[in-house]
Amino acid sequence: MNPAIIAIGAVFAVGGALAERLASTWPPDEAQRRPIGWRTAVLAVVSGVVGAGVAARSQLPWWATGVYLVLLALLLVLTATDLEQRRLPHLILDPLILLAIVFVPFNPGVEPMMAIVGAAAAVAFLGALALVVRGGLALGDLYLVAPIGLMLGWPAIFSALFAAAFLSAGTSLVLLATRRVGMRSYIPFGPFLVAGAVLVLLFDDRVLRVVR
Repeated sequence: MNPAIIAIGAVFAVGGALAERLASTWPPDEAQRRPIGWRTAVLAVVSGVVGAGVAARSQLPWWATGVYLVLLALLLVLTATDLEQRRLPHLILDPLILLAIVFVPFNPGVEPMMAIVGAAAAVAFLGALALVVRGGLALGDLYLVAPIGLMLGWPAIFSALFAAAFLSAGTSLVLLATRRVGMRSYIPFGPFLVAGAVLVLLFDDRVLRVVR
């Protein structure tokens, strides 16, 4: 395997562990200060595999691949925080949105119009879903899906949303069956949105390739 890809995977593995540690202490008002445990190890391994996988699959110029990796790193930090504290802090979310917007006219992998349509469709879909499934989605999820839509574009964002919904439903059923949560328990949707985006980046041939 390419040494650069191995290095990227190692950096992301360390970053995943650090993101989980950060989420246990910040933001401090709801931080539980959990000790290092299985979640730390899982996030480290998953982050390393995802970082290396995206770098290996990308057919984009090195600088564009680098932007995707930075966006992915921010998504991983948000995932760790949402899992731990049920929130998507704007201190991480806002730079993610800004970078995704700035990247739109330069991204060789997504046409600008398709990026805009992808983001708009994703926000509209989740907004409509939030009206139907009250309490199931938070405002932060709408902020989060916008940069994901810009990253993936249309129609790839549809696959990401479908994967997120499928993973969320399956996880909820397992947690209910094992009595880890109740019918009224809140399960954060942000990590599933990120998981859907990651699956598209890793397995969808429409992304991470030059189209213009």
